[in-house]
Amino acid sequence: MRTKIIFACTECKQRNYTGTKDKKAHPDRMEIKKYCRFCNKHTPHRETR
Repeated sequence: MRTKIIFACTECKQRNYTGTKDKKAHPDRMEIKKYCRFCNKHTPHRETR
């Protein structure tokens, strides 16, 4: 079953993006590099709980 997750910027801690993932295939937290409109640059975004 896919669950909804929220991605937060690692620099400014703003929650910018949402997505889904399969918890059986990826049990640990995801991290992707996305554009943060608050920092005005590309930063790593980590899954929040």
